[in-house]
Amino acid sequence: MKNSNFLYLFLLFAMIFSCNKKTEEISDLDKLRNSTNKKSYPAIQMDSVQAINAITIQKVQDVFDLSTLYVTGNRDTEIDFSIYSQIQSYFHKPDSLTLKPLFKELESLKVKTAKVNNIKVYDVYYKEDTLNFAKFNVEYFDKDKRTLGRFDRKSQFILVPAPKQFKKEFKFYFLDFFSKSLNDSIESGVIK
Repeated sequence: MKNSNFLYLFLLFAMIFSCNKKTEEISDLDKLRNSTNKKSYPAIQMDSVQAINAITIQKVQDVFDLSTLYVTGNRDTEIDFSIYSQIQSYFHKPDSLTLKPLFKELESLKVKTAKVNNIKVYDVYYKEDTLNFAKFNVEYFDKDKRTLGRFDRKSQFILVPAPKQFKKEFKFYFLDFFSKSLNDSIESGVIK
């Protein structure tokens, strides 16, 4: 009887410890290692609003993840240079002015992570052009995972054809990450 009680007790502890799985958080280096803009998407999915939304939210989230890594780093190491290069690969014609407003906002709020929510992709017809925009809500978190606030943002993007042999594909690039209204020629707070 003593052996059977001991066996039952041992099995009970084994079941308790085996069921106690902890979810592992993806490290910053793994996020960095798996984030690229080299992936292209088949043209047949381009007609689907859901596919464009999914691609856009992925790209917006990638830019925020990489940017928070870059801003919290030293900015003078090889890994920081690699992160910056990856961020620039998400933009059609990247320059330092394109990323400055994003970096400034992340630095001033001391953001450690960001989560993108409620994305809406829409087109604006301006003169004879069709412009692609994504309106989204981003929630910032500090190093203790406390929320710093939710902000509504807008980004402009472009889908560039990337023809492959026997397939039509496209690549996704941002033109402007924190876009302003097309009719807004005067910055807010500036009065002449």
